[in-house]
This record gives sequence, structure tokens and C-alpha cells, in this order.
Amino acid sequence: MLKGIPSIISPELLKILAEMGHGDEIVIGDGNFPAASNAERLVRCDGHSVPALLKAILTIFPLDTFVEYPVALMEVVHGDKTKPVIWNEYKRIIKSSGEKFTDFEFIERFDFYERAKDAYAIIATSEKALYANIILKKGVIKS
Repeated sequence: MLKGIPSIISPELLKILAEMGHGDEIVIGDGNFPAASNAERLVRCDGHSVPALLKAILTIFPLDTFVEYPVALMEVVHGDKTKPVIWNEYKRIIKSSGEKFTDFEFIERFDFYERAKDAYAIIATSEKALYANIILKKGVIKS
């Protein structure tokens, strides 16, 4: 155990987050996301939700302040009536983290999958909410 590191962040996830550089992206996928088939580096966080992981990650992970949208979501597929209420929770978590944030980038489903393939890593969760997938772009720590 380490001081100041949320216990939900496994040693494997901590290593991945530390290895990432400025501009690298990490995907936190919901339980339906094809994480294993899209990931070069896969981190299993079964039994955990996306909001819990997002909150923990943002305690140690800076968001990129040099881009318009350091956080991206998978947009709802045209014709699908789902209204992802989890997005409001994400917004609250990000704003309460103290990271600079204005709004989300929304990415079409298959474009999201393609972008996820280029991510540094994908975290697989047991999140049940639909359209709960999120991409974070890493920033820098300013001294």
C-alpha cells in the first residue's frame, strides 16, 4: 500500500498511468466495451464502476490543458433513445477534481473504437450504464 493512492488503483494501473506521457490517452470502458479486442495494453478492473475509477484516477492524473477537449465520450448511436445520465456524474467528478474542463468531445461509436485502438491502454470495468465509455488525455504537472 502507498499513502495517497486510492486503493481502487491496482499496481498494474498505477504503473500504466505513470508510464503515460503528455498527450497519451487512456480509455475506461464500460462492461459492454470490446476492451480486449481493441487494447494493446489491457487493465482489468472487474467489479468496479467507471465513476469510481474516474474519481480515483483524477486524484493523480493531470488532464491535457493544451487541447480543447481532454475528455471524450462515445456519442449515442443515431436512433437510440438512451439518455446517458452517467455523463452528468462524469462532469461532476471532473469538475470536483480541480482539473481544467469545459465540455466533452463526442465521438461516433466506430470512430471511438478506432481511437481506442490507438490509446496507451484500455481499462475494462463492470460498469452497467450504456454509453459509459470515456477517454482521458494526459497532461503535464506544472511546477
